[in-house]
Amino acid sequence: MNKVETASPSNDLLHPSQFWHGVWLVIPAYNEVRTIRSLAEAALMQCPRVIVVDDGSSDGTSDALRELPITLLRHARNQGKASSLRTAFGHALAQDAAAVVTLDGDGQHDPNDAPRLVATWRAAPKHLVVGARLQDRSRFPPLRYVGNRIACFWISWAAAHPIADSQSGFRVYPRAVMQMALGKRVRSSRFTMESEILIEAARLGYRTLAVAIAGHYPAGARQSHFRSASDTLKIVAMVAVRLLAKGLYPQGLWRSLRGESAQVGFRPRFAERLPKRSGAGDSGF
Repeated sequence: MNKVETASPSNDLLHPSQFWHGVWLVIPAYNEVRTIRSLAEAALMQCPRVIVVDDGSSDGTSDALRELPITLLRHARNQGKASSLRTAFGHALAQDAAAVVTLDGDGQHDPNDAPRLVATWRAAPKHLVVGARLQDRSRFPPLRYVGNRIACFWISWAAAHPIADSQSGFRVYPRAVMQMALGKRVRSSRFTMESEILIEAARLGYRTLAVAIAGHYPAGARQSHFRSASDTLKIVAMVAVRLLAKGLYPQGLWRSLRGESAQVGFRPRFAERLPKRSGAGDSGF
């Protein structure tokens, strides 16, 4: 059974002048013209520092962001999500970021949930926080759900602890994990990189901590870039190579099966106290 913990960060951490200090919101985007502006506007309502990485879009994604006070980073051609994350991590680290919160550009992740993830990270800074959707199975596309569970089994094995949702892109990456992700130990491309980061972060002592979020699949959004069959196979292959190099790592399998997935549940009254910005103009946090 999953372990559910209740976190209650102190009031000083919940003050808006401190809560978002050192934190950036990151949105990788590829052909997201239908959702990107509303998503960026909602992100700015939460945090004054928003990075959008336009990964070679051809549909006017960057044009849709005109006059918004965001940092727009552009790739001349499509390079994949891994490259977008590396670009965003490099920029955030250069700005002395303590952490970034990543959201998918298709609107699957609600920026209003970002304070819950940040509050969890503030309370447990030696963790990689993940917004987990799997408890909301009724709204999860069946093929994606099966692929996610397969990937979770293999990644949990390699990371030596149970991971509730290994494929969610709604995450808080602490500074040390971003630095590691830009190093030589994380070499994967596309969506496999996010799985490899979970394994390498655990090696550094940054285990995952899941925050339950609702599944959100907006009407009219484009089809997911994640290819359930082929991308899941690539993830399994990446993990298999790592496991073979460690003699199949039986202790990792044991820990992943016998351990408890660390999850955090927030009381409703606590969620209501989380800070929300009323506008995007102040960047002095």
